Amino acid sequence: MNDFYQQVYQVVRQIPPGRVSSYGAIASYLGARGSSRMVGWAMSNAGRQIPYVPAHRVVNRNGLLTGKHHFGSEIAMQELLESEGVEVIDDRVVDFDRLFWDPLVELEDAGQLF
Repeated sequence: MNDFYQQVYQVVRQIPPGRVSSYGAIASYLGARGSSRMVGWAMSNAGRQIPYVPAHRVVNRNGLLTGKHHFGSEIAMQELLESEGVEVIDDRVVDFDRLFWDPLVELEDAGQLF
């Protein structure tokens, strides 16, 4: 598996339940600003990873569930988020700014920069 994908999975595994991040924020954290699409490709393969990768916690920069078609049904991603207390209306995370988990901030604070 691609080393970049593995780095993406490491970051995504650290997003806490009830929080969301974006493809672009993860790409920026990994020093690949402008590679949000590559993070998206990694998320499309996340379901086959062990240990589990909570790909449902990664949305686009506007809080839209753009990757929902990779979850087996049109509502599975929303249901996973809602099971963690994240409200979703019309495929968009409600209160996105408050729930946003920025790895540049969160992992730096924890001393976990790559």
